[in-house]
Amino acid sequence: MKKILFLLPVLFCLSSCEDILKEETKSLAVETFYNTPAEVDAAVNAIYTPLRSNNTSGMGVYIAVLEAHIDYAYGRGSYTVLNNFQGLDNVNVSRTAGAWEGFYLSIRNANLVIKNAPNGKAISQADITRFVAEAKFLRAFNYFHLVRNWGAVPIRTELNMTEIDARRNTREEVYALILADLKEAEANLPDNVTQSGRPSKLTAKTVLADVYLELGQFAEARDKSDEVIKTKKYALVPVSSTEDFQKIFGPAVITTPEEIFYLKYSHQTGQGNLWPWLTNHPGTKLHGGGGVYGHHSDTANPVYASWDDKDLRKGQWYLWNIGIGATSLLNKKFIDPDAIGGPGAANDAPFYRYADLLLIYAEAASQAGNGPTAEAIEALNQVHRRAYGLDPNAVSAVDFKLADYTKASFLDLVIKERGYEFQYEGKRWLELKRTGKAQQIIQATKGKTIAEKAFLWPIAVSELGYNKAIDPVKDQNPGY
Repeated sequence: MKKILFLLPVLFCLSSCEDILKEETKSLAVETFYNTPAEVDAAVNAIYTPLRSNNTSGMGVYIAVLEAHIDYAYGRGSYTVLNNFQGLDNVNVSRTAGAWEGFYLSIRNANLVIKNAPNGKAISQADITRFVAEAKFLRAFNYFHLVRNWGAVPIRTELNMTEIDARRNTREEVYALILADLKEAEANLPDNVTQSGRPSKLTAKTVLADVYLELGQFAEARDKSDEVIKTKKYALVPVSSTEDFQKIFGPAVITTPEEIFYLKYSHQTGQGNLWPWLTNHPGTKLHGGGGVYGHHSDTANPVYASWDDKDLRKGQWYLWNIGIGATSLLNKKFIDPDAIGGPGAANDAPFYRYADLLLIYAEAASQAGNGPTAEAIEALNQVHRRAYGLDPNAVSAVDFKLADYTKASFLDLVIKERGYEFQYEGKRWLELKRTGKAQQIIQATKGKTIAEKAFLWPIAVSELGYNKAIDPVKDQNPGY
C-alpha cells in the first residue's frame, strides 16, 4: 500500500478553536496512554494530522494563499484579490486563520508527546528520546511557518500548554525555540529515515540550514547544508523530458533519492492532498476530482515570456483557455487522474528536497564568502543541468560560469533559479520576503506596489477571542 505512515487511526485531534487554545486532550487519560511505543507512535502521528488536513487548516489551502502572492502566476476567483498585494480580504483572512489553527493544533499535539512520553511505563529510554526528538522537530517546523507569516506569535510549549493566555513572543524568542528544538532533533533523531515521511538527523540539519538562511546567518547555513550534501545520502532524480518530473511529483511516487522531508498523501479517504485540485481544470482530465483552476499563469507573464524554452521545467506550463483568453496557462506539476474527489490526490507535498539543499548551500556560500565560490556555482549548476535533461553531476554547455557573477548578481541568479525550480511548492513568497526582493520583483513582473499590510497575515480571530494576553487592536498585525 502506498504511503502507509499516517493511515493508522489518529488520536487526540480536536477541531474547535477553544479546544486548540485550552491545550487539553479529552480522548484518553494520560495515565492510560503514552505507556508503550505503539501508543506514543500514534500520538506522534497525530502531530502530522492537522497539517495534512483537507480543510482550511491543512497545507493545501495554506499553499494556495502563498502561491497567489508570487511573480510567475496569478490567483483566480476568491484568490484574485491576492494578486493586488494589498492584504487579505475576509475570505482569505478566514483561510489564513485556518492555517494558524492547524499549526497550533499540531504544536499542541507535539507538546503532549514531549510532556508525557518521558513518563511512559512500558517504553525504553531510546524510544522516548526518538519520539520526543520527532515531536520537537515538528514543533519547530510549525513555528518556522508561523513566524514567517505572522511575525511575533505566542509560544506554547509543554511548560505552558494549559494556559490560555499567552502573549505574542518576539521573533527572536520564537527563533530561539526553533533552533533549540531543531538542534535536539539533530542530536536525537535516527540516522536514517525509519519510514517514508518521517524525519532523520539529516532532515533536521536541512531545516536548520534553512532557518540559518532565513536569519542571515550565512556561514552557519553554508556549513550545515554542506554537512548534509557531503553525506551523499541524497541525489537529484534524472529527467529527460517534462513528463519525467512525474517521477518526482507524481501520485504514484512513494519516495525518491531527492526526498528530504515531504508530507505524505494517498488515495485513501481522508488522506489526500487538496492542493492539486486547486491548480487543475476539469477539461484536462489531469485530476480525478476535476479541479477549480484557482491558480494559473499567462504567456504574457514576464517570468514565462523570458524563460528558456529548452528548460524542461517551463514545459510544465501548458495553454488552456480558462475563460479569460487563449493565452492562459495551467501547470501540470501536480496532477493525479485517479484522485478521489477534490481533496483526494496522492501527490506528496515536497517541503524539503535535495534541490532545496543545493540552492540553500549555493546562496549561503556566496553570501558568506562575499561572492560565489566554485562550490556554490557547482551546487546551482547541478539543479540547472537537471532542468535541461542533463546529468546533474557532469559539466555541460548550459553551466553558469563563476567569472560572470558577483555577490549581488549571483544572488539574483539563485532567486531566479528557485522561481523555476520550486513553482507551486509554496516557497516563492516566503523567499521573496526573506531576500528583500519582493517589492522589486513584483513591481517588475506585475506592476504592483506591495502594501505594508501584505507582508504579514492577521492574528486569527479564534486566538483573539480566547487569549486575553493579546489585545485585538494593539497587538494585531498592521492594517488589520
